[in-house]
Amino acid sequence: MTTMADVIRPAFARPGAGNTAQVRAGSFAYDLILVLAGSGLIAASAQVWFSLPFSPVPITGQTFGVLFVASLLGRGRGAAAALLYLAEGAAGLPVFAEMKAGPHILLGPTGGYLAGFVPGAWLCGALAERGFDRRVGGTILSMILGNVVIFALGLPWLARYVGAENALALGFWPFLPGDVVKIGLAAALLPLGWRILGARGGR
Repeated sequence: MTTMADVIRPAFARPGAGNTAQVRAGSFAYDLILVLAGSGLIAASAQVWFSLPFSPVPITGQTFGVLFVASLLGRGRGAAAALLYLAEGAAGLPVFAEMKAGPHILLGPTGGYLAGFVPGAWLCGALAERGFDRRVGGTILSMILGNVVIFALGLPWLARYVGAENALALGFWPFLPGDVVKIGLAAALLPLGWRILGARGGR
């Protein structure tokens, strides 16, 4: 199966658009545009945030952005968009939550969650390539699994700063209600997108 990004692939990036070199160049340009746009969407989602007075980890829209982008783009481009986002932030662009930037963010309490974006995106993208994002149940499962990967890296890293006994209270339980909302939003939007695409989505 294909992702939404593959279904709406423009003519210049499709087989038959020219000779082999032209098709490869067109495909590369399209994929590059998708990765750049994906990292931009993740950066925008990171600015939907509010801090918790008792936790060093803010509630943000980042995880939704990462997993949603990966579901649209597939595993390779989705993981690349997440990796590019991290590189942008590490290089000093204010793309992290609260308009923060710098390598110290990757090494701070939220660093494990940020590192989890790449494998989380890869997993969600891989499941989308297998059609999980075409139905509500599949989308919910895919988003849950992507979040599990992010928490699996984020919580042990956070424990280094707050103690293992406090990691769940400060880095897991407060985020579940928001995750439910984000998963519900994805479960509404992704299958709807496929329905709008209609017969093209079956290719």
